[in-house]
Amino acid sequence: MKAVVQDVYGDDVLELRDIERPVPGPDEVVLRVHAAGVGPDVWHLVTGLPLPMRLVFGLRRPRNPVPGWDGAGEVAAVGTKVTRFKPGDAVFGQCRGSFAEFARAKAARIAPKPVGTTFEQAAALPVSGVTALQALEGHGRMTDGQKVLIVGASGGVGSFAVQLAAARGAEVTGVCGTAAVPFVRSLGARDVIDYTRDEITAGPGPYDIVLNAAGNRPLATLRRVLAPDGTLVHVGGETGGRWNAGVGTQLRLALLSPLQRQTLRGLVASVRHEDLLALKTLVEEGAVAPVVDRTFPMEEAVAAVRHLRTGHPRGKVVLGIPLDG
Repeated sequence: MKAVVQDVYGDDVLELRDIERPVPGPDEVVLRVHAAGVGPDVWHLVTGLPLPMRLVFGLRRPRNPVPGWDGAGEVAAVGTKVTRFKPGDAVFGQCRGSFAEFARAKAARIAPKPVGTTFEQAAALPVSGVTALQALEGHGRMTDGQKVLIVGASGGVGSFAVQLAAARGAEVTGVCGTAAVPFVRSLGARDVIDYTRDEITAGPGPYDIVLNAAGNRPLATLRRVLAPDGTLVHVGGETGGRWNAGVGTQLRLALLSPLQRQTLRGLVASVRHEDLLALKTLVEEGAVAPVVDRTFPMEEAVAAVRHLRTGHPRGKVVLGIPLDG
């Protein structure tokens, strides 16, 4: 089968190559991948940053040479213990190496594809959608009528978070760049702060929930716009260095939160079948729509990752996997 492969960590290290087709473990399925999501998680895996993550994924080179987590496609084979899915089922979820024609996935981390969505749209859902869901409804315990601030409102996580909060009846303020202001409003944000012109303190706070999905604002600034009994949820790690990449912020939140009236949380989302089913329902009800910024062909995986980092995508970047391979 064809797959996007890396032999070393770094930028521009991805190559299209023929490798062996995977075989499912007892609790796994093998997907015929139609589309794969390209998110910050992929960039971290490709570059091997922050450096401590190499203790898990491989010291000198990645143990799994095929990157990619988000995937959507059809079940091609099932393991001996899998009863929930059968060959031919259209599914989406988290895979092991989704930048390939075929990829393994735990049955507990996939779900039926939402009715009416394309495979490209479904591939945009898993990691970003689940992160937004767990941030707002898990850690944030969002309720109707709350004020919610979404920092990074035009990105993969942010675009889902704005829609989800608006659908739940929250008063949403989004933070984004100038060009994305109309886009964020179209997602359901009542107010939008252009970070190139104003600081987040210019918005209609204080906020019951602040979701920090992007940017490098000091923790003190984020807490300043948070209600005295509000919840701050920090996701991602794009502002740290080679050694921590935001992990330091996660640790500070964990240490500070017990000492404060405000709730301060760091989130590393875990894709679960139950959350994927919740997303499926939200999409089918029309409450949330996956936003695909751009779909790149498989052979342009390097350009897709570069666009993710420098192109200021609105929504999710997706890799299309050809069906004739």
